[in-house]
Amino acid sequence: MLDLLSFGPNGWGAQLLSGTLMTLLVAVSAFGFGVLIGSFAAAAKLGDRLLLRGLAETYTTVVRGIPELLVIYLLFFGGSGMVMALARVFGYDGYLELNAFTIGVVAVGLISGAYSTEVIRAAVRAVPKGQLEAARACGMPKLLILRRILVPLTLRHALPGLGNVWQLTLKDTALISVTALAEIMRIAHLAAGASRQPFVFYTTAALLYLLLTSASTILFEQAERYANRGTGRR
Repeated sequence: MLDLLSFGPNGWGAQLLSGTLMTLLVAVSAFGFGVLIGSFAAAAKLGDRLLLRGLAETYTTVVRGIPELLVIYLLFFGGSGMVMALARVFGYDGYLELNAFTIGVVAVGLISGAYSTEVIRAAVRAVPKGQLEAARACGMPKLLILRRILVPLTLRHALPGLGNVWQLTLKDTALISVTALAEIMRIAHLAAGASRQPFVFYTTAALLYLLLTSASTILFEQAERYANRGTGRR
């Protein structure tokens, strides 16, 4: 068994390591993309514009209401067509095709963004209105209020929820193995088929995911302690 997991010519250690790094790259990219989308969608939901609020509500309802694998399939089989249709609007008639990495990041990012939206929206609502009113009374401009009060306090309230969204995002990367991207599950599947030792490689994949999620939990706990410094919360 150790020979199969080694970094030698007959082992899959190098491929598993490469797959782990690809999983991390997709997860970080998708999570960042999701937080960006979630921030805009949360702002739309909290705003007064009915159209934007309706679009944000539709986005979160649809993405959270259908299976995550279906979102990936829809983008995998229809993403290039949508990009080409959009390109034709701007006068480009050439052929465009999204690669597996782009599809994975966008698909998982859209899923992550739907959950991040609700986390960020709840965090903004948890910010005491008195602090914002006091800042306005002191004559602070909107951008300064945003930078010094709203964003730090929102981040403090949002971190626990965003930590959960990150864990979901990390595990959702396993679904993009259907696009043939060489992440952990794809490598484990190929290795299991080639060696006829599925238990060994799927158990290894489980341990790798457990290692990543455990390390992520520690990092987010440290981030929460830093964000809550001076507040008496631990």
